[in-house]
Amino acid sequence: MLTVTTVNVNGLRAAAKKGFLPWLAGTDADVVCLQEVRAEPQQLTAEVREPEGWHVVHAPAAAKGRAGVSLYTRREPERVRVGFGSAEFDGSGRYVEADLPGVTVASLYLPSGEAGTEKQDEKYRFMGEFLPYLKELRARAAADGREVVVCGDWNIAHREADLKNWRGNKKNAGFLPEEREWLSRVLDAADGGYVDVVRELHPEEEGPYSWWSYRGRAFDNDSGWRIDYQLATPGLAARAVKGYVERAASHEERWSDHAPVTVAYGL
Repeated sequence: MLTVTTVNVNGLRAAAKKGFLPWLAGTDADVVCLQEVRAEPQQLTAEVREPEGWHVVHAPAAAKGRAGVSLYTRREPERVRVGFGSAEFDGSGRYVEADLPGVTVASLYLPSGEAGTEKQDEKYRFMGEFLPYLKELRARAAADGREVVVCGDWNIAHREADLKNWRGNKKNAGFLPEEREWLSRVLDAADGGYVDVVRELHPEEEGPYSWWSYRGRAFDNDSGWRIDYQLATPGLAARAVKGYVERAASHEERWSDHAPVTVAYGL
């Protein structure tokens, strides 16, 4: 089995104070992909920066206190790559990948955007560069006899089943038609060629949501969004045994506004 977990930690230093470390100590995951770390490695305590039993790669953003992605792997990676060859985004702490035996695992933090602003333009520029790279990655892996899984906060709810209040969010970033169409391209067998693993395992389910606003009673009402995905090449996706969201038992027990999304693959 290869068990992979992805979670946006909403600031790793804050998450570490709220329960991230006990969670990490108890997880069965072989790989943990983190997003929105928002810290330089030297700002993290040793037990967070390089916990015993894990090989860790941190890719912080050049802009202090923003973005940042990390990979924690039980096995030492054969190769690590930070960024995807983008002059604009490779220093932004939004992408890191590692080669493990037979599989490449990546941690992605796609820009969140904000409709009608420069932030949305930035998101579209990222998307425009990233899809060609996803295709290149898939082709390169296939040539090497490898599979790929790109995990992370994609900041797009693909379908109406992926967010509770879809009617009220049609004009908001994260559910805009252009964003959803782009994600459809990523998941088109004739285009991007990736598979939404959790949706494949739960085709008719509402959610399962992975992010809930801290405002109001969104978590208690399960008024959430499914924006944290594991998108895999078809060969790996077909070997997914189970996929689930590790939803906290109560609002008080959360250590991020996102919950870990875990998939077990039979290898």
